[in-house]
Amino acid sequence: MRQSFKFRVAILLTAAILFAAIGGCAPAKKPVPQKMRSEPTISLYVNETGQVKRLKMENYIQGVVAAEMDTKWPVNALAAQAILARTYTLKQMKDKGGVPQHKTDASTSIEEFQAYDPSRINDNVRKAVQATRGEVVKYNGDYINAWFSACDGGKEASAAEGLAFKKEPTPYIKSGVKDNCLTITVPENKHWRASFPVNTVRAAVKKTMGSDPGPITAGNVSIAKRGSTGRAETIRIGKVTVGSAALRLALGSDKMRSIYLNSIAVRNGQVIMSGKGYGHGVGMCQWGAKKMAAEGKSPEDIIRFYFKGVTIDKLWK
Repeated sequence: MRQSFKFRVAILLTAAILFAAIGGCAPAKKPVPQKMRSEPTISLYVNETGQVKRLKMENYIQGVVAAEMDTKWPVNALAAQAILARTYTLKQMKDKGGVPQHKTDASTSIEEFQAYDPSRINDNVRKAVQATRGEVVKYNGDYINAWFSACDGGKEASAAEGLAFKKEPTPYIKSGVKDNCLTITVPENKHWRASFPVNTVRAAVKKTMGSDPGPITAGNVSIAKRGSTGRAETIRIGKVTVGSAALRLALGSDKMRSIYLNSIAVRNGQVIMSGKGYGHGVGMCQWGAKKMAAEGKSPEDIIRFYFKGVTIDKLWK
């Protein structure tokens, strides 16, 4: 993946972790029909210019897919991404009224909505979106939280483990499923290492928890609790135990690439972490999707591999 694409993914994952950690907000909901006969036209706030554009949903989804995944990847991987992007968009419109602060259905800001870059649209993206036109993922008739991450480290996490998300049940997430993504992903996803000055970590913990952990030494830093897939759910830092997902947000999700930690230690004034994967590891793994698409799996097969008990509904032709 190109560095610019990785940066966009990191920012998006940071926003996802933040939303999960704070539980989101609850503005007035905007009704969105669960069944539609024709493709909707949506309003898009363009943050770069302050303008509002109106465009067909499928044209918007093309720009999202182009921003979220390497456009040179197999069409079926891009198509699985399209299904999730469409689901996310409609769920946000239904649950939050889109982007209420702009009075629009969507925005081009990753922090406000999701990534969007129409300049990267190519034939692969167009084919992927067209192949899944109108398709969304539902559980018990409702749109799912359409989570994805760049690389799950080989094993999927639950929403509670990977995102500290406990706002609502998410029984459709297949925690523990193995996709062998590490066999094809880039080296930095197979193993990463990051160092943070102890003062930086101390400040991050204080910001996250609202209390000072005190001096950080080799004897008071450790993984306090691991989840069912082996991820570090909480970390002991000084006198404080902090949620790993929240700490990752505070330290920067592009540097602390995941909470799938192998080790954490203090040496020479630095907190040194090592781990695998990139992102929260909840829902679809993009590298896993690439692998399955290359093996001939359909977009719908890929979605069902990562989500259980779901239906893939076609809302418009």
